[in-house]
Amino acid sequence: MDKDTAKFGLSRDLPPSTMAFFADPNLKISWIFYLLFLQATAFCYQFKVGDLDSWGMPASVSPKIYENWPQKKEFRIGDSLLFLYPPSEDSVVQVTEDAYNICNTSNPIAYFDDGNTVFNITGPGTFYFTSGVNGHCLKLQKLAVYVASNGTSSSYSAESPSSLPQNSSSYPAVFGPTGSTSLAAPAMVAVSPYLIASFLFSLHILYWV
Repeated sequence: MDKDTAKFGLSRDLPPSTMAFFADPNLKISWIFYLLFLQATAFCYQFKVGDLDSWGMPASVSPKIYENWPQKKEFRIGDSLLFLYPPSEDSVVQVTEDAYNICNTSNPIAYFDDGNTVFNITGPGTFYFTSGVNGHCLKLQKLAVYVASNGTSSSYSAESPSSLPQNSSSYPAVFGPTGSTSLAAPAMVAVSPYLIASFLFSLHILYWV
């Protein structure tokens, strides 16, 4: 064991209590899951949509803000989108591509009206969102984000008339599940290749301790 630990620079000078900790198989497993939690936190990022205080109709000075915003970002599986808005004034609707193109919100995939909507990216694909308020989609309050299997992203947006400027207020961000109403089926959670590599590395290190 001295040879192995010296090879990896581990535990030669560790106190007996620390060695006993790593010698316990149950504690080793707990340590692995703890490392995975830290790594997942490090690799996942939550994006506030538009980098705005409130999800709303674009101002006349920047009518394409929801088209241009994702082009400067890099979305990956495990990231999330945060929509902030006054619940009494707006909402978020996830729709199909066809519904997105013609601004049809009558048959949404998911509907959210909690004011702090968190959409978790659990797999590759194109995700389409609009406002649930009548007429807002036609005024370019719509967002399409494409996430490739390798984690890169881009956006799409259709041409429509711009809207009048809106004064936004700041709303507190929340993380994790919200009180929204969803019509979507549960999505399968995708495991990032970065997490798999980190897990194997952690397992390799703990094996030699």
